[in-house]
Amino acid sequence: MVDVAVIGGGPAGLSAALFTQKNGLETMVFDTDETWMHKAHLFNYLGIRSIKGTEFMSIARGQVEDRGATIEQGEEVTSVEENGDGFTVTTDDGGYDAMYVVFATGNDHSLAESLGCELTDDDVVDVDVTMRTSVENAYATGAMVRTGEYEAVISAGDGGAAALNILSKEKGEHFHDFNVPGDVPTLGDDEASD
Repeated sequence: MVDVAVIGGGPAGLSAALFTQKNGLETMVFDTDETWMHKAHLFNYLGIRSIKGTEFMSIARGQVEDRGATIEQGEEVTSVEENGDGFTVTTDDGGYDAMYVVFATGNDHSLAESLGCELTDDDVVDVDVTMRTSVENAYATGAMVRTGEYEAVISAGDGGAAALNILSKEKGEHFHDFNVPGDVPTLGDDEASD
């Protein structure tokens, strides 16, 4: 069993995975690589002057993998069900158990809806400010919780919010992920820009 299963490997999913794995929760990402980022060029993402969406995704995946998360590239999730101890995430390759699930599948909320997550009148997944859904320990992020807002930076923030809530629950107190220069491990030249 992993601690966190993230379904979707765009900015929201990878942001959630980065925070949870970096802070000690074993995290697995299921990514079909169908993110809209492959059609994007980022000029409006804070801290990035200009980058092709595909290049951004490559850097983001590398950053998440460098922190120790597992990315199941090309493995499509077909169902998510509660199992008493958390969730079972099913793909054509088998089933995986996780304590928490984070949905980050763009505007496709079918998996969240089939799990029982409530929708709003605007036909998006109903979440609170921490991205919690109506199903205990299930979170939804990005375009699936916002009507017509398809911004990478907003999605990444949603992923971070979900992760911080999961980490706060696990640690039993409010948790934030804030580092100072002394906290950062020595990185190789190719990692220094991450």
